[in-house]
Amino acid sequence: MAAKEPKYSNKEEFARLGEQIYERDIYPALQPDSKGKIVVIDIITGAWEIDTSEIAACRRHRFLFRGQLT
Repeated sequence: MAAKEPKYSNKEEFARLGEQIYERDIYPALQPDSKGKIVVIDIITGAWEIDTSEIAACRRHRFLFRGQLT
């Protein structure tokens, strides 16, 4: 089976998309108690999770969106 080609050509593009989503959708929704928490951003769907643990946020995102991503 051949490896999938990346959807984005370089890490700068990947980072730019994540920053756009953060500034547009996430930052305005953050609460004062969010300081120091980790935000996991799916740049394909725009979905995001926030938690004190990166692992917990990633697992929650994977659980919520399982089977929806290709």
